Amino acid sequence: MSSAIRLGESSGAADPFAKVKSLITDMIASLEKDAKGAASQKAYCDKEMSETKQKKLEKDHEVSKLSTKIDSMSANSAKLKESVSEIQSQLAAMASSQAEMDKIRATEKADYDKNSAELKVGIAGVKKALSVLKDYYAQDSKHGSKGDSAGGIVSMLEVVESDFTRDLAEIESAENSAVSEYEKVSYMNKVSKTSKDQDVKYKTKEAAGLDKAGSEAVSDREGIQAELDALSEYEDKLKKMCVAKAEPYAEKKRRREAELEGLKNALNILDGEAVLLQENNRRALRSKHIQSA
Repeated sequence: MSSAIRLGESSGAADPFAKVKSLITDMIASLEKDAKGAASQKAYCDKEMSETKQKKLEKDHEVSKLSTKIDSMSANSAKLKESVSEIQSQLAAMASSQAEMDKIRATEKADYDKNSAELKVGIAGVKKALSVLKDYYAQDSKHGSKGDSAGGIVSMLEVVESDFTRDLAEIESAENSAVSEYEKVSYMNKVSKTSKDQDVKYKTKEAAGLDKAGSEAVSDREGIQAELDALSEYEDKLKKMCVAKAEPYAEKKRRREAELEGLKNALNILDGEAVLLQENNRRALRSKHIQSA
């Protein structure tokens, strides 16, 4: 500084601290520029950290919503498939029952056809025998003893005819009841089968739709999760760049402000010293002039 002062005095400069003050001014400008840059970086960090955190929250919410939706669709699909499986078991049991009924009905029909045919033949034979005997004994009325014998035979044949007719009526009634019950149950099974087949069709289709929608939702969630992972990675980088330097930045800012204040104070002091030196120089010059005169 003393060299700068002597240089200023020897060169007759108006301000002997001009170069020093210029140097200090440049230092102040540099510090202020650095301060602006640091403040700008901090503002950038604050903005990016805040926006990234908000985006992460939004993506987290989307992932959570999709997960709930996927779980719900998966559960509903599982219930539908379980219901379809149960209905198919019922259909299988119904088909087995119907097959057994068909088998029994076929056996019953075969027995009825055989027995009814035999009874009808028997009835027809008895009726023919009765007709022949009645005609024969009616024409041979001279044989009284034979008439008594014939009456017993005819009575026996009439009892046989009555038994055969009764048996035929009973098996016909049983056949009609069996046919009616078979047709009734078969019709109910047919209606139930149609309803259950439609139920299986619709529930299978609905389950397939849920599975497809669930698969699409899983794909969407994977995409959002990838975005969320990218945001987390970016946040980590921001933390390394910004959060880790938050305390040093505050300390650096404090030192920079202190340094700026010191330089500005020095500049003010130099301005005062320059004025004082210039005044002393003028006094010294006036004194020389007086002495030489």
